[in-house]
Amino acid sequence: MMNSTNIRPLLLFSVTAIIGLIAGCSALDYGATERNHTASLNCCRLQPGTARQEAIARATAKLVGARTIRTGNRTVSYDCAGVTRAIYLSQGHDLYEGSGETGQANGVRLIYEHVRQQGHLHRGPAVHPGDLVFFDNTWDSNEDGMLNDPLTHVGIVEDVEPDGTVVFISRVSNAIERYRMNLRVPDAARGADGRILNDYLRRKKASDSRGTVYLTGQLFAGFGSLDE
Repeated sequence: MMNSTNIRPLLLFSVTAIIGLIAGCSALDYGATERNHTASLNCCRLQPGTARQEAIARATAKLVGARTIRTGNRTVSYDCAGVTRAIYLSQGHDLYEGSGETGQANGVRLIYEHVRQQGHLHRGPAVHPGDLVFFDNTWDSNEDGMLNDPLTHVGIVEDVEPDGTVVFISRVSNAIERYRMNLRVPDAARGADGRILNDYLRRKKASDSRGTVYLTGQLFAGFGSLDE
């Protein structure tokens, strides 16, 4: 996991509308769903993307390490959903379009619903640069101490390594960083050679319930593709 302290060049978008502040990386009003978090031995492999998918991946990579984003006259919520939406907006696609946006909506859910309506939700094994990747239970959003918090985080796929490890970029904690996820071994943080296979995406707390998981592969909820 990168812990860059340098602010990289900011991504500038020529947009003029104002986005309302969104509770982007939470799941305040989305019913719990059952997902299969077992290993996916065939996942993942990178498929060539469309021109827009490749552009989205490049734009995302330029933001790694950034702690602020300037978007012209548009106000963007600086959380995982707001940053993801802003990057897609720079390529002419609004991830909240048609998803019933409200001022206090859950941004991750809005993006998920948009993909469900206009794209393709899947679990691999083929993924594209610029695809979205969703996660459950990355924090206790409803503060009930249970693992019933679906769609709490979103990132953008950059690459897939030869062993199937997905490299994705997301706003987590204080900056935009690269993270890794290997669905073939979702319970392993590192391989025998010390390489990171699954980053920690949920912070450990003394109050965590028994069975709480923390790694990207364990928290994975699905991929989303819009251009195929």
